[in-house]
Amino acid sequence: MEGAARDGARAALGTALVLGLAALLVVAFGTPWDVLPVPSGGRTPPDPTAGLDADQVARAEAFAGALRPASLVSLVLGLAVSALLGLTRLGGRLVRAAGSVVGGRWSGQVLLGVPALILVGRLATLPVSAYAETVRHRYGLSTRSWGLWLRDVAVSVAISAVLTTLVVLAFLWLVRRAPRTWWIWSGLAAVGMVLVGSFLYPVVIEPAFNRFEPLPAGELRSDLLALAEQNGTPVQDVLVSDASRRTTALNAYVSGFGSTRRVVVYDTVLDRLPDAEIEAIVAHELGHVANRDVLTGTLMGALGAGAATSLGGWLLSWAPLLRRVGAESPADPRVVPLLLFLVAVGGLLGAPVQNGVSRQIEARADVHALDLTRDPEAFIEMQRRLASTNLGDPDPPAAWQWYFGSHPTTAQRIAMAQDWQRLEGQQ
Repeated sequence: MEGAARDGARAALGTALVLGLAALLVVAFGTPWDVLPVPSGGRTPPDPTAGLDADQVARAEAFAGALRPASLVSLVLGLAVSALLGLTRLGGRLVRAAGSVVGGRWSGQVLLGVPALILVGRLATLPVSAYAETVRHRYGLSTRSWGLWLRDVAVSVAISAVLTTLVVLAFLWLVRRAPRTWWIWSGLAAVGMVLVGSFLYPVVIEPAFNRFEPLPAGELRSDLLALAEQNGTPVQDVLVSDASRRTTALNAYVSGFGSTRRVVVYDTVLDRLPDAEIEAIVAHELGHVANRDVLTGTLMGALGAGAATSLGGWLLSWAPLLRRVGAESPADPRVVPLLLFLVAVGGLLGAPVQNGVSRQIEARADVHALDLTRDPEAFIEMQRRLASTNLGDPDPPAAWQWYFGSHPTTAQRIAMAQDWQRLEGQQ
């Protein structure tokens, strides 16, 4: 029996390595490392101010300086609470206590224990989140009332609790049904959930926070739909999000794929940006569609989820780790806090890779927007307006950008647009 368990653990580790290697290969060959040729005379050096005036730069840097410590504190505090619950018997006791309310069955422990764990973790970081919201109010970026803020927190926690509970419930069911091969079926299920989630997110999750209305008929709507047709990626609709209920920030995006693909524009964008700059934003988002970035990201996520699940199969076969948390086997609900901790650690370790890939993909979408609109002046002005309105630091610290930056900096994006102008003979 012990030999079979060891063989299963080795198989799980081997599968994790294979899937992890496959994910790395997708990253290596699916990431656009060179998005624009080097112009004659070399790259344009990024201007740290991105062309913003001194007051705008100072305000953005002050805002970032007030928020960055809160972000780090929230990150560390959340991980510390997760470690406390996941690496000691405290989390298992909480799961058992929650399950005792409904008779102590394993399913009841999961149904009540997982929401309890998520709630404890969220309550621990809630004061920091409230401070961050205060900062956003102080700088005029947030327009939410505190009632709406609390409603958003509650909805976010509820969605996280429901989805996580369903995933954990399915996970433990598979462990109990197939004690030797559960990690295989769990990995396949994880891949499937990533794929389904990418399709359903825009029609299930997004409406929980914002209302969407079709952009009224007019020149802008016609131009955006024509831009999507010109791009070779027609969309189902152009929607306006009521973002101004929560923020003064400017944004637009394309979400979903297939029959759920749509362009979404913040109502703040319609109020503050001229049509040419709105088209530049949408052209960038259509670049993601044209380059199948959602599909590539979903594939990376699916392979990563499969690798992580297989790695979890190896880790949860380690008896000393199970004894440490008071679990008798991977099928014991007391293993759930450990599982959530491992997921959190995996997310932290994967963030620099994920964001590094994201920056390159975003840069390619910028080039696509320039190719599609042929209007670098509108693109550059749009970048400056976004940085000024959204209080984005145009040139953040290198270490912060490396770990947290999902997009190139504003200074880098404008320098790239200027390189495009030189290559196209427009400068």
